[in-house]
Amino acid sequence: MTLFSKQNYLFLFLILLINSCTAQDEPEAPINFIDFLNPSNTVNVLDPATIPNDQIAGYIRNIFQDKNGNLWFGTNGYGVAHYDGAKVSYFSNKQGFAGQQITGIAEDPKGNLWFATDQGIVQYDWSSTDEGEKQFINYSGESYFENHQFWSVCADRDGNIWAGSVAGIYKFDGLEWAPFELPYPKKESGTFITSATSWSISEDKAGHMWFSTNGYGAFKYDGQSFTQYSKKDGLTDNSVAQIIADSKGNIWFGTRFGGLSQYDGENFTNYTSRDSIGNNEVCVVYEDNQGNIWFSSEGFGVYRYNGKSFTNYGLEQGLGVRAVQTIFQDKEGQLWAGGGGGLYRLEGENFVNVTKNGPWK
Repeated sequence: MTLFSKQNYLFLFLILLINSCTAQDEPEAPINFIDFLNPSNTVNVLDPATIPNDQIAGYIRNIFQDKNGNLWFGTNGYGVAHYDGAKVSYFSNKQGFAGQQITGIAEDPKGNLWFATDQGIVQYDWSSTDEGEKQFINYSGESYFENHQFWSVCADRDGNIWAGSVAGIYKFDGLEWAPFELPYPKKESGTFITSATSWSISEDKAGHMWFSTNGYGAFKYDGQSFTQYSKKDGLTDNSVAQIIADSKGNIWFGTRFGGLSQYDGENFTNYTSRDSIGNNEVCVVYEDNQGNIWFSSEGFGVYRYNGKSFTNYGLEQGLGVRAVQTIFQDKEGQLWAGGGGGLYRLEGENFVNVTKNGPWK
């Protein structure tokens, strides 16, 4: 077993061991596994040339397409991979990019790209980039975030950048980063995962910001005040992996241990392994351009929900990723999925594996 595969195995295993919530919606403090996972607290710089079978990476965490149509893939140890229509390039520590594990990708209204990484936040500023040269602005180290690991990033309609760290939220107004305090029941601290870890930040149609947590449910911020949503309000689980606002105004919550929740502004509708899906670990939720809701289910690939029924895509449909971490639809309407097993694209009703050599179309 390679170092890379051991790290991925440990990461997935340890996530499942994080303590669950109490009946009062205030969880016990999760165990800090960072020293066990990586005793030296250093980043392992992996060589893309060692990726087996010409895969983009053994583990794809994010898929994103920028304003110019370039595809970006966040990996679990090789930094960010970039496909420009001709070839795949990698950017990590060796190229001046402060990150090996990429946990979030966003684009601001000016077209700048933002990456959440294990070492901080990285900005790709198009205006300061020479033709053919990739330059990055790194926000990392104690001077910015006390060396916190980051798990999510979001650019709102006003150009503010929101980033979810291991212990809470930070906001960048274009000039400086500052902590953005959510009303957690208690102060959180840690270096890997805590109850306040935010795997997802999103903005709804009204401009409200939504923040997931790993034990306190979800928070909505309307610009002045907060509203918390948890199991006592109807949310299926308090450990929330992803939040999206769909085109109809619904809010969807993928959770670690409770399946999928849909919130229509008044009531929650929950879809779980008891009635709808194979497994209650839902790491990613996504809406395609036809209004279908796609989501992962650990060990069962992905599901498509058209508002009436569920369609499952797994190994029989060619999706060689049982632990799907990301779903994305590009500007050409192609649907992509990635996770532990590489990168896949939907063709008709079947998925095909896309390697460095394609097929890209």
